Amino acid sequence: QLAESGGGLVQDGGSLRLTCVMSGRTDRIWNMGWFRQAPGRDREFVAAINWSGQAPFYSDSVKGRFTVSRTPNENTAFLQLDNLKPADTALYYCAATAKYRLRVQEEYTIWGQGTQVTVSS
Repeated sequence: QLAESGGGLVQDGGSLRLTCVMSGRTDRIWNMGWFRQAPGRDREFVAAINWSGQAPFYSDSVKGRFTVSRTPNENTAFLQLDNLKPADTALYYCAATAKYRLRVQEEYTIWGQGTQVTVSS
């Protein structure tokens, strides 16, 4: 019910724009978050934005380089990735929740399949 797109292979310092689109759950406007999982590591929080699009927030590792946004009144979210580094290489997931602890992945009830981002040095 969530589909991510926009991943790919870029060089160190490059940019990508990820898109997340929800289908089949239009009963409400959901809070949406982005997470990522690198090989051999746990999935970690990246960024989130609430249902109104206000007060987006980020993990310390991406703050200042990534920007989360959404289409008003729709369950579509974006993650702009700038100044990418090899350490950003991971499978990036979009997720949605009706709850408000947006850094906590256990709070999210709807997940996409992920889109791969690979940054070469």
